[in-house]
Amino acid sequence: MPGLQILSADGCRYDMVALGEVMLRLDPGDVRIHTARSFRAWEGGGEYNVARGLRRCFGLRTAIVTALADNPVGRLVEDLMLQGGVDVSQVRWVRSDGAGRHVRNGLNFTERGFGVRGALGVSDRGHTAASQLRPGEVDWEQIFGTAGTRWFHTGGIFAALSASTPDVADEAMRAARRHGAVVSYDLNYRPSLWADYGGQDRAQEVNRSLVGHADVLFGNEEDFTAALGFDVPATAADFADLQAGDFQQMIASVTREFGQLRVVATTLRTATTASVNDWGAIAWADGRFYEATYRPGLAILDRVGGGDSFASGLIFGLMETGDPAMAVEYGAAHGALSMTTPGDTSMATKAEVEALMRGAGARVRR
Repeated sequence: MPGLQILSADGCRYDMVALGEVMLRLDPGDVRIHTARSFRAWEGGGEYNVARGLRRCFGLRTAIVTALADNPVGRLVEDLMLQGGVDVSQVRWVRSDGAGRHVRNGLNFTERGFGVRGALGVSDRGHTAASQLRPGEVDWEQIFGTAGTRWFHTGGIFAALSASTPDVADEAMRAARRHGAVVSYDLNYRPSLWADYGGQDRAQEVNRSLVGHADVLFGNEEDFTAALGFDVPATAADFADLQAGDFQQMIASVTREFGQLRVVATTLRTATTASVNDWGAIAWADGRFYEATYRPGLAILDRVGGGDSFASGLIFGLMETGDPAMAVEYGAAHGALSMTTPGDTSMATKAEVEALMRGAGARVRR
């Protein structure tokens, strides 16, 4: 195990607990948001997606800590989460004011994109119950001490929701470390969330303070620069030109500054079109780099949530095998499969992930 001391499943109620907002995703299918006449409903949220993937694909016991306004929309989100198998006993229910003036549930309109038209996400999440969480409102001692939790996950999306959510994340991460849980953090930089909230400077201030409490760090090709302030290596003209070697330079800089980190992992994606991506991943652990099988020309149905599925696969691999090389393969395969189905969350099975890791093709199975 790469410097991670993971608590035994015996005596722990949860294998993993996530902290984040869960929104109602409204999907217009193969048309545009502004021309749609009907939408398909899913649940989704960066931190929640990781918990759901670990539960539905890999069979681990997971829970979500979030808040929802207690109205029919909130109960729809709850029903979707129950279908996903994630424990919702830690959800904080907030009395609805009837009109959403003071508290409401978040909505996320998401176009999948196709060909030269990229995916588009339009969030409607002001004044949400999750954004109004405050320190002291969640009983972290019960979650990590009394119940017992092996792994805790949160990230930069939750931290960007309001002035109070970074303090909630800080409180949770400190409690998790105090009780011996592994702490992971996904930078997940979203410019739209920070645009009216201090911009990139504030994003870096918040994320740098929270990454100091993490054992495992996730990020995509832009996050290490946008959310932490690390420069793109001189060998790359821009993010599209970044290669595994460039990421190694960047990750080496990150780990020098944040010396408590034990694992740093990132996807490697080149978007030829919205529907065809080159896809891979790399992880640093034990002072070494481990690169997953590279999949050029990967066909994409819905790219949203691919990074979250990578994170859940890597977490599963670390928890179950302790082998970083195997873990990054689990992550890359799970992320690839999750992008072949609609919605934020994975519909893959563990058997399918492991078959892809062994090199299985796409021939029909009868």
